[in-house]
Formats: sequence, C-alpha cells, structure tokens
Amino acid sequence: MSNRPSSQAVAPRAQVLDTASSLQTNSRITQGYLQLAVRMQAVVDPDYRPGVPSRVLSNWFAFAPHASQEAGKGMLGAHLARAIIDAAQGEPAPSVRHALDRGGLDGPERIVAEKVADTLRWFGLTHDVAASLGTLLSAANIDALADPRTLWITTFRVARLLHESLGNTPLERAEAVARTLEQLLLDGNVAIFEDIAGSARRYLDWRQHTGPDTVTSARVLESFTLEGARPEDARRAWEYAHQNVKKTPLPTNFDTGLPGVSGRSMLVAAFALFEDARRARAEDPYTLIAFANNYLAWREQHDAVQPAFTPATPKVGEVSRSTLVRALTPTLRLPLGPIAWEFTDYTRTLKDRDGNFLTSKPTEYNWALFEDRWPAILDAFALGYGNQEALWALPKPLLESVPLLESA
Repeated sequence: MSNRPSSQAVAPRAQVLDTASSLQTNSRITQGYLQLAVRMQAVVDPDYRPGVPSRVLSNWFAFAPHASQEAGKGMLGAHLARAIIDAAQGEPAPSVRHALDRGGLDGPERIVAEKVADTLRWFGLTHDVAASLGTLLSAANIDALADPRTLWITTFRVARLLHESLGNTPLERAEAVARTLEQLLLDGNVAIFEDIAGSARRYLDWRQHTGPDTVTSARVLESFTLEGARPEDARRAWEYAHQNVKKTPLPTNFDTGLPGVSGRSMLVAAFALFEDARRARAEDPYTLIAFANNYLAWREQHDAVQPAFTPATPKVGEVSRSTLVRALTPTLRLPLGPIAWEFTDYTRTLKDRDGNFLTSKPTEYNWALFEDRWPAILDAFALGYGNQEALWALPKPLLESVPLLESA
C-alpha cells in the first residue's frame, strides 16, 4: 500500500504547501540522489544504462531517494497537522473527522490518521489535537497498528509527549510536536545530503577531471582527498574490506574492526572499492559494492544523521526528539518501489527484549539510537539487494509542482 498523499489531500492546503521550503528542499534532495544513483552505478558497472537492470549490485545512492521520500512524507504530515491546528484557532471541530476534513487529508493516509486520532481521544485530547497528531502519523505503517499493543503504546507515548511539551494551550503543544518532527526530518535529510552526496559529487568531479579510464583504487587512495579524511586511514579501511570481503556475513561493526578510522576516511575507501568492483575479475564485485555501501551507510547513520536525532543541545520550542522518534519507531516503513521494508517484519525475527507479552517487539526499540537503527538499516539493504529491479522503481513526487526525474 502506498503512503503517498493523494492529490485531493494536497489541494485544499495548497497555499500552505506552496510556501513549504522544507518540502521543496526535500524534493530537490530526492532528485539529487536519483541523479547520483545513476552516475555512481555507471562507475561500478561500465555497461549500465538507465532503465536497464544493472549486472552488479546497486550502490548506496539507489536506496537514498526512497529514504528521502519517506522523510518528505513525514514533513508533509507535519504540514497538514499544522493546517488542522490553524483551522482550529477560529472554531473547534465537532469531531475528529471534521477536523481531518479541514486539514485536507484523504486516501490511505486518512485511514491511518483516523485510527490514531480515535485512539488518542481516549487520552482526553480534543478532536482538533487528536486529529493533528493523527495526521502527524499519517504516513505510518497501518499494518503495524493492527496490533492493539502497538497502537496503544504508540498513542500513549504521543499523548504523553504532548503533555510534556511547552505551550499555553493543547493546540500550541500539538504544534510544538509537529514542528519538532518537521525540523528533525529536515535536519537529517540535509545533513546526509550535504555530507554523503557532497562527497560523492566531489569524487565524481575529481574522477572526470582525472580521466575515468585511468582511475584505479590505488589512485583514489593516493590522490582523492576529503576534509576530515586521512589517507592512511582510508587505506586501512580499504585493506580491511579486502581482508574480509569473503566472510559471511560481512563484518559491520566498524567501531571494533576499524578503531580510530573516521567516517570520512571510510567514504574515500568506499569510492576506492567502487573502482575495484568496476575492474573486478577474481573477486566478486557484489561483495565489494556491499562493503562500500556499508561504509557509506556507517558514515550516514553513525556520524551525519545522529545529531538530528539526539542534538547536543535541546532545540528551543521543540519536544524531545529522541522521545518522539521512539514513539514513531514501530510504524516505520520504507517502500522500495513495489516492495517495502517494514520495522515490524524486522523485529518479528528478533528476541523479545523485555519478555513482557503486553509490549509488542517493535515498541521496544528507538530509531533515534544508532545501536537500534544500524542492524535495521542493514536488513533493509538486504531486502533491496534481493529485489534489484524494484529498488530502481522511482518514487513519485510528493508535490505535483516539484517534478522529479522521469527515469533513472
């Protein structure tokens, strides 16, 4: 089931969304990832042509547009939640459904929002506040909420967060929650793009200037530089990959395996591994690409995005970001074209952390914590690797006024 807001959902709040710079930024980032996915796939697979399945494993940038799209859905939900709050300032809604009508939400997102909002009403929230917070979760995985334990714990955490937030009225506190989610997603989206995509663009420019046919992994390690990367550490990471490339599963705890090696040095090593994959004969290019993808993902999750989840200093006017993400974690879903990775599926195979039947497994994790997030990211990669054609099915634009690439 797609979580994309329908055109009917967007149209009533056009005046709000047209000025939503966060959504515009998100759309540009998603498009930027699509472009980089194509360019980087051509590095690892010289025969690659857009629209034709690649003969080798997909690079990290093929996953990035889908993740960016999901961040955009969360931002859109935050915008529509604030639209409901704005409408309630003049006249309180007589029902949750009336409040949702005023926000303009429709389609499958409406079903999720109503389910969450109706449950939130049990915690004493007004129709407008419940509807706004329900809309905030409108991109959530509705299947996760079919478990009454998950639905109850998720809504309880959201309601408690509301009561802990600053504001003179419930509507002001609900707006603080919506504003926190929007800014958190924007901060993370921008931080990853500037770091990972910025490094990739610099690498591709350097590669073009150097002469693509003359670039080897040795030349990358010797000549390509990134701020914060050390050549000796990049070489260590590259050597570590080649020493472990035939292990199953591949080692992924780089704090232990590569102590003292920065994520920026891993980026350089990743680009060198992409060059090795391009020229691979004796070794399997798939595992070389997978190792490189893990280095990129480590830098993304361990370094670039973590401050967005757990900022060193709490942001003025926001609720606790980590607490908010914990509430949303069970409902996370990442569509990858016609298939989807779901947090509930991932946790189904894991041990029950607290041994308490009253708490469902997905509610025992917090996506804001790297140690909870990292194994799940790798699990999503595995799903994408097993469905290569689906992975390259492009996400549709959230806003019709912000076109994305026609093909990749």
